[in-house]
Amino acid sequence: MGLDQQSCVPCRGGIPPLSRFEATPLLQETPGWTMSADDVWIERTFKFPDFKASMAFVTKVGDLAEDEGHHPDITFGWGYAKVVLYTHKIHGLHQNDFILAAKINKLAPGA
Repeated sequence: MGLDQQSCVPCRGGIPPLSRFEATPLLQETPGWTMSADDVWIERTFKFPDFKASMAFVTKVGDLAEDEGHHPDITFGWGYAKVVLYTHKIHGLHQNDFILAAKINKLAPGA
């Protein structure tokens, strides 16, 4: 089953974050996302024709995040939205981050 067909599961902490070795195959399933040099987060910047389109996308991402119970850091402005994902409770990456990234990719223009 693809990442975009899975659901985020509650992470209560107490587990180690994914290593780069564990995260790399998941990153390959989320085109356009990049992993930080310290393996703590993934990010992607989406481009839009104007502010209104950026804001509409951010609203969709927010609704999705609320449904999944997994919340990204989002910055946006005229023509862009940057989404950063990591699991706060483990201070690093969890499979949930990649599940949400795959689902966010489906919300992007042209998806």
